[in-house]
Amino acid sequence: MPNKESAKKRVKIAEKKNLRNRIVKSRIKTAIKKFNATIMSNDAAGAEALLPETFSIIDSAVSKGVIHKNNAANKKAALAKTLNDLKTGKLVIPTVIDHKTRIAEKRAAEEKARQEAKEAREQLRAQKEAEKEAKAKKTKKAESKEETKKAKKAEKVEKEKETDQAEKEK
Repeated sequence: MPNKESAKKRVKIAEKKNLRNRIVKSRIKTAIKKFNATIMSNDAAGAEALLPETFSIIDSAVSKGVIHKNNAANKKAALAKTLNDLKTGKLVIPTVIDHKTRIAEKRAAEEKARQEAKEAREQLRAQKEAEKEAKAKKTKKAESKEETKKAKKAEKVEKEKETDQAEKEK
């Protein structure tokens, strides 16, 4: 702690200026964050409305001597470029998905995959069943053909026996 009055006064003044500078810098950062949040929400009109306010806050900081004019110019140019890129389509804002949404989407995809697999199994089962039925029909037809052949053969044999008996009787 200083002993002289002028040194004590300097400490107090430095603290006041430091506080004021921190407040102004905080306002700048808040304004820029607000502008960037509007950009990230893909709202060009809202960002367009916030740009003059943000520029005004940065310019007031320069006039108070908190930041250098070149630093302010760099900040303003970066903000204007970001807005222009958003308007022209050079800046594509990816949609931000939180963890819970990601998990829910993953579960939905897994459920869909399980459902598709179940449907595929059922289709395969139905196809195999249809093949079995077709095969059974073929064998049934073949059996019925054999039976008709046997029946015809039996009829022929009976007719031959009858004709043989009829010839013997004569």
